[in-house]
Amino acid sequence: MKKFLAGILALIMVLSLCSFAVAEEPITVTVFRGDPGDQPTDDNKIYKLIEEEFGIKFEFEFLAGDLDETLGTKLMNEDYPDLFDGGNSAEKLINAGALINLLDYMSEEKTPNLWNHIAAIKDQIVNENGELFIIPNYGINYNEQVVNACNGPAFFLQKQVLAWAGYPQVKTLNEYFDLIEKFIAENPTDANGAKYEGFAILCEDWRHFCLINPVQHLMGQPNEGEVFINRTADENGNHEVDVFIVQDYAKPYYKKLNEMFNKGLINADTFVMNYDQYIAKLSSGVVLGMFDQTWDFGPATDALNTAEMFGNTYVALPLVYDESYGFGAISEQYLNGGVPNKDRGFGISVSCEYPERLVMMFEELLSDKWQTILQWGIEGEDYYVENGRLLMTKEQYNQRADATWKMANMAATIWESSPKKQGLMDDGNAWTPGDQGEILMAFMSDYDKEFLGKYGFTKWADFFNAPCELAPWGEAWQIDKAPINDDYTDFNSIQDKWLPICIMSADDATFDANWDAFQAEIAPSAKVYEDFMQEEVMKLVNK
Repeated sequence: MKKFLAGILALIMVLSLCSFAVAEEPITVTVFRGDPGDQPTDDNKIYKLIEEEFGIKFEFEFLAGDLDETLGTKLMNEDYPDLFDGGNSAEKLINAGALINLLDYMSEEKTPNLWNHIAAIKDQIVNENGELFIIPNYGINYNEQVVNACNGPAFFLQKQVLAWAGYPQVKTLNEYFDLIEKFIAENPTDANGAKYEGFAILCEDWRHFCLINPVQHLMGQPNEGEVFINRTADENGNHEVDVFIVQDYAKPYYKKLNEMFNKGLINADTFVMNYDQYIAKLSSGVVLGMFDQTWDFGPATDALNTAEMFGNTYVALPLVYDESYGFGAISEQYLNGGVPNKDRGFGISVSCEYPERLVMMFEELLSDKWQTILQWGIEGEDYYVENGRLLMTKEQYNQRADATWKMANMAATIWESSPKKQGLMDDGNAWTPGDQGEILMAFMSDYDKEFLGKYGFTKWADFFNAPCELAPWGEAWQIDKAPINDDYTDFNSIQDKWLPICIMSADDATFDANWDAFQAEIAPSAKVYEDFMQEEVMKLVNK
């Protein structure tokens, strides 16, 4: 009898160690993504695998319209999905109490993958109450950060413009716009007769960083959001924080845009177009340049590559003010050390009936097995292994840029908002296929290989200085502005209102008058924001 009972207990233990989903009833998980997106196909092979292993199906809702308005409505009506991605306004969900504290469901013993994933950055991402509502969806590197390209902010220029000019090194704001102006003067339309647009500015919703953020980079700083932070402490250990839009060095950038607008290189509709319209315009190949972040216009890059319009794809350039502006010699520093994407990604809502099950799903999805599936696909179908290296055929690599193929063969919506491994696997392979050295060079288009060769470069990051060390405050845009929400809202609304007016001013005198009116209106909220950020940055420095 004892042997029989021992056998039964052993069987129970074995079954308990099997995938938790096997013993669970199938469920449908509702998901909201704070970004526009497309529904995957019903037969998407990766979602089918997730359903088979975890018993979980997803019902996706994507952002349609203004993010803050949409979140506000959901919060007011307590219309919470199970998985809630608030995009760049996720703090609204946290402050409204819409998300569970994930640490209540995590431990080193129970969820070792998740626990180890955040171990080195817990001080950065866990709040003062010991709570964690969102595990960063990007920025946690394993073994080594791989920097083959600029994935963040930069000024972008179509490759054909640089090729036309003989592949110059474009390092300053003036050089950039001079080149665009000269190109359009000789090439006003493309081969199909469509008129080129010199510079586009996306101003919609939280993506207004395309309008607001460039000044800090022109002054040689990585992305801190709307503030410039002196990375060198003073004698008291203080790092001075300035709201840069009210500094003397902000006006010249917008004056330059005003000059370009009056020369016809910036269209007035750029200030009212939405994200989808912006992507469509970039995808058509008529926009020569813009300030943006690489990840933000990925769909346009994919569309241009799929159409083999390689000359219309973009190079990221780290521009600064030249010395004629009177700010001295500026060294660019666009690339930063690995930045955990704090408070960005999926949270689990308080309305979810099975939070532990979803936490355990994320635990399993962070395993090497599932990370390989989510990032590389299915071995033999989407990649192959040779001498221990994960590789792809040209067809396999190219299909990853095809939007239709991705809807049936990748779980992009879940992967993009979930915790993920970046950097290198323990065996030296890259977690991200595009970071794999053999793939980067083997399947780069002949156009791009020749383009880089003209500069003597082997990768797109060679246009930039090496990443700097991440500051103790991370990047300041991650700081929660909820304590000064009204002033911060005013601060952004005033910029959204006045900057397009300044850029579209009819002449120098009108620009100066509009700029002065803008500065007068924004000064009170800018002061509140600056004082708040100064205090918060130093809290993080001294943490």
